[in-house]
Amino acid sequence: MSINSIDHDEMTHIASSWDLAEEVETQRPVKNLKSAEARRRIETLREIRESGLSIEEAKELGLLH
Repeated sequence: MSINSIDHDEMTHIASSWDLAEEVETQRPVKNLKSAEARRRIETLREIRESGLSIEEAKELGLLH
């Protein structure tokens, strides 16, 4: 699709009809996603500690990034 084939009036109409509530709703999953990532990272660190590996060894093995 070419940039020239976009109907700018239609895009303006769509953009002006956005609702703030829609924006707020999309922010919640991001927080949940970050919380889930943090939980996985904590669990990974616990498993590394239990296995007796050091952080450096875990990084060398690709367990941590």
